[in-house]
Amino acid sequence: MSNQRVLHICRAEKFIPPFIDLVQANFDPALHEFVIFGDHKRYSSEGRFGVHRVGKGFAEKTTAKIRLIVQMHRADRIILHGMFTRAVTKMLFLMPWLLKKTYWFIWGNDLYGKREAGSKPGLKDFSRRFVIKHLGHLVTHVPGDIELAREWYGAGGKSHHCLMYTSNLFSATVVGERVTDFVEIQVGNSADPSNKHLEVFEKLASLRADNFRVYVPLSYGDQQHAYRVISEGRKLFADRFVPLVDFMPLDQYQEFLATIDVAIFNHNRQQGLGNLISLLGMGKKVYLRRGISTANLLDTMKIQWFDVEKIDLSPPSELSREGNVRRIRDAYSKSNLIAQLDDIFKG
Repeated sequence: MSNQRVLHICRAEKFIPPFIDLVQANFDPALHEFVIFGDHKRYSSEGRFGVHRVGKGFAEKTTAKIRLIVQMHRADRIILHGMFTRAVTKMLFLMPWLLKKTYWFIWGNDLYGKREAGSKPGLKDFSRRFVIKHLGHLVTHVPGDIELAREWYGAGGKSHHCLMYTSNLFSATVVGERVTDFVEIQVGNSADPSNKHLEVFEKLASLRADNFRVYVPLSYGDQQHAYRVISEGRKLFADRFVPLVDFMPLDQYQEFLATIDVAIFNHNRQQGLGNLISLLGMGKKVYLRRGISTANLLDTMKIQWFDVEKIDLSPPSELSREGNVRRIRDAYSKSNLIAQLDDIFKG
């Protein structure tokens, strides 16, 4: 195991507390510090060793930023868990000598958010573009995202394959046998508009069938968009529409995924990988949009998925289902994640 000092800079999100637990259980906790910005109530990291939470007050933020500068210089490795915090980006821009030892764990929206619909970043985003271009290391398990970082921003850092978070691991979930006359359909993974929920609703409403229920996770993301999704879903499907508006613990969410028959992800970019891995590993039928980096990744793994432009409710073949299950369970294991993190922490 590594003896390098690692500084993790994070935004408070659902992935982070389980990641801290994994690191502290499998590596030396004294070598890992975590600085967390954002909503500490919703995604609490309280009680964990080596965690510094940045408060909302001016004095608290100022003190935290000064301490962070010291921590960044003292660390052997800096890991950016997503690139969302403008203050951190500006620090790295003003202290470019730190970039060589900095690793960007690419989340998706931090890569795509500034380049939606092919638009070019403006002058106000100069510092961010500079930082991405000169980062020493790029981390993801979707090779297409590295290619886009290089194409869009001229990123020259070394690439590392890593599953990154426990939410990207396959976890076998067993539920009791269900007796239902419905095909259970999941649409999207969040309230982010990139899910393109309403396009999927139109496709489902045009099917010559009504023996299905539509479940839509909406606890996470743009809540104004969530209200629109709920309104349209109820209009089209009435009591066959089930919005999931309350945040679920991971084990409860996995139990929900195990009840799904068909999942439709109409994202126009890489998103919802944890959902995909769980569903494919459970043998579910998954629809994706062609051309996105996620679909390309699954192609390289020889995992079968279906085109969102050709939705039907038939089950996948047994051969296809078994092949997907085997490949997902082999690739997305906890032991693989720990080994990959160990390589990154060693540098």
